[in-house]
Amino acid sequence: MQMKSSWVLWGLVVVVAMLAGFWAAQRTVGSVPQLTSGTWFPQPRPIENFALTDEMGQPFTLNELKGRPTLVFFGFTHCPDVCPTTLAKLAQIAKEARLPQLRVLLVSVDPARDKPEQLQQYVRAFDPSFKGVTGEQAQIEQLAKSFGVAIARVDLGGGDYTVDHSAAVFLLDAQGQRVAVFTPPFEIQPMAADLHSVADRLKG
Repeated sequence: MQMKSSWVLWGLVVVVAMLAGFWAAQRTVGSVPQLTSGTWFPQPRPIENFALTDEMGQPFTLNELKGRPTLVFFGFTHCPDVCPTTLAKLAQIAKEARLPQLRVLLVSVDPARDKPEQLQQYVRAFDPSFKGVTGEQAQIEQLAKSFGVAIARVDLGGGDYTVDHSAAVFLLDAQGQRVAVFTPPFEIQPMAADLHSVADRLKG
């Protein structure tokens, strides 16, 4: 009889442990924001340090990504359609998200042509608060790789070229970590609503 009671007690312990594990798993899943226009990562993804130059000609490193949330887009000033369309939408999204600290950063994938002066004129045409960074090709490629962004130069003949690149927009929290990704097509209202809904999760 004592052995039977022990088995019953052990069975109850196992069941309770299983229920506790299920409850914990449900809490973890439930804690991940469900975005309508993007994907929130289960865990923040750190970014390796880098050394680039911003549109003002000042050094720009990982440290400059900390302190406020950032939307990061890889593109270039000679981009004929995808880049200007995306940046124009991001300007509207940033305003409608109602996050005063939110900034937009363009990482140039064409550093040979995108010098700070060109970047400054380009990004500020979309919004005076937009920032741009450029630098050595190797640094750009390393940063793009860490984000999972593909870059490929395409020769057009006559010495001209374009740059194919991934068109995703990445959301960074105030710690400079990737927490979400958005992919085309970018719809202004849903994306702005998503950003507003996770405002508390982006603080430092």
